[in-house]
Amino acid sequence: MTDSGVLEEFLAGAVVGADVLALRPDYRAVLLAVDGLVPGPSDDDGDAFLRAAEDAAREMLRDVPVEEVPHVAAWRDAYRAFGAKPQRTRNSLEALVRRAGAGLPRVNRLTDLYNAVSVLHRVPLGGEDLTRYAGPPRLVRATGSEPFDTTADGGPVVEHPEPGEVVWCDDAGVTCRRWNWRQGRRTQLREDTTSALFILDALGPLPDDALQAAADDLLTRLHRLGPDVRSAQRLVRG
Repeated sequence: MTDSGVLEEFLAGAVVGADVLALRPDYRAVLLAVDGLVPGPSDDDGDAFLRAAEDAAREMLRDVPVEEVPHVAAWRDAYRAFGAKPQRTRNSLEALVRRAGAGLPRVNRLTDLYNAVSVLHRVPLGGEDLTRYAGPPRLVRATGSEPFDTTADGGPVVEHPEPGEVVWCDDAGVTCRRWNWRQGRRTQLREDTTSALFILDALGPLPDDALQAAADDLLTRLHRLGPDVRSAQRLVRG
């Protein structure tokens, strides 16, 4: 069991690069470090939560196309700012909302939980295995040399981000490409993950109180996943 002070120390080392904030001065993120989780496969509680998120997404898109949802449109603009094509590489919120009509994926207990929170609160949200981190998380613009451990054609492969691409990384390489587009294999949540880092991204259309509400919802549900769950959180912003 990790002491809460250790979790706070880990979060204290998190950095958002000045060159990232120059692209989007309105960027903020809540980082949650959580330990003592009881992991597992997808379950009935997670399924019910995902079904609620699917219903919310359908309601969201009843009168407006997904690309015009303010939270999605802001992230499309952010992707364009560093050279990505949002019609080809969709931010994680847009990708989930688009899938909700046909059904959100069921992956494992932790992933199902944060995907549902992401859709319900309209916030890009990623989860990582904290024990697989090498140093604290950093959001930076890539040089292009950083390794990214992913899969292609069904097998493991190491790719590299484009120079100038916004990436989350640690001392060992990229953990998530294009801000919140694709997470790597090395730190992905698994059915045996007991310590996790969750990153909730926000731009202008999402006010601070709504961002904090999403973090509080996620944290409340995470604390139900074990009698000894401990957590720490930090808001980072420009």
